[in-house]
Amino acid sequence: MDYLTTNSVDPAKLDAIVSRAIGDLSAGYGGVMVSIGHRLGLYKAMAGAGPLNSRELAARTGCAERYVREWLNSQVAGGYIAYHAISDSFELTPEQALVLANDESPVFIAGAWAVPASMWADEDKALEAFRTGSGIPWGDHDGRLYCGVASFYRNAYKASLVPEWLPSLDGVIDKLKSGALVADIGCGYGHSTVLMAEAFPASHFHGFDTHPESVAEARKIALEAGVADRVTFEKARAENYSGKGYDLICFFDCLHDMGDPLAAAKHAARTLAPGGTVMLVEPFANDRVEDNISPVARLYYAASTTICCAHAISDGGHIVLGAQAGEARLREVFYKAGFTHFRRAMATPFNLILEARL
Repeated sequence: MDYLTTNSVDPAKLDAIVSRAIGDLSAGYGGVMVSIGHRLGLYKAMAGAGPLNSRELAARTGCAERYVREWLNSQVAGGYIAYHAISDSFELTPEQALVLANDESPVFIAGAWAVPASMWADEDKALEAFRTGSGIPWGDHDGRLYCGVASFYRNAYKASLVPEWLPSLDGVIDKLKSGALVADIGCGYGHSTVLMAEAFPASHFHGFDTHPESVAEARKIALEAGVADRVTFEKARAENYSGKGYDLICFFDCLHDMGDPLAAAKHAARTLAPGGTVMLVEPFANDRVEDNISPVARLYYAASTTICCAHAISDGGHIVLGAQAGEARLREVFYKAGFTHFRRAMATPFNLILEARL
């Protein structure tokens, strides 16, 4: 029987899901093109240059013209580059440049395509995890994951952490200006730690992460930024990092990755100074699945499936929050850890910024 003529199939609904699937497949192909353009410097060579033809761009970047021409056509088809038919030339608009060429822009996205590339590279590990229920430690992923995650979050932190997120916490800015002791848990490459250290020269910062390669990279970044005298990075777990009397303890997009977030919250309670604050930054999520239907939620659920939940399971899996935990579940963790104050300080399309106090 023709599946299109059965009573159970609505042709309009079928067309809609096929169109969505083709759009997603096109986006996946386009992501490869974006990554190539980023890594070869094609976008940067076009930024501010006005209209260029394929020969001119090839000459500027040292690439083969025939490949450049086809790449340019793919960018036009995807709406990422403007095309001038009369002159057969291509132009990166200022808006497109902010997204694709300016790696200091808060909306720069090109480097983040390394994350799905790593997810594809690790597909066999994900299949095995699904079949066995085993986990995948953070350090066992394809190496593109770490630089991709750092690229995805770095500029957002740069745009928002100091001017918006920290001021949304009660009394924290005054402490940082006068001289505070700060712990950055799950610091990764240390971009968040270094940003705070640059903004508050009277304070001292300690970053902790379980991934040795990330700790090493964080030390390099702190040295290059000129803040290594006030910033240290150590390999340590969230439930046993060193020190105490921290005025501010930060968890940037990492608590949901931990195998025992309750233990991490309890250790934060033990190491927090009287009157201190925990700043919890987590991926934006509503508390119910039916309220998390959006491109951002889809992105986070997918990453959570193969990365966040997989690491939490490998890390003991006592509580596997996932990247879409939502405010209510996070509040429950901190209340169980002994905190008496927990509030949403602010939210963005990508993040929840939450404040916890004892």
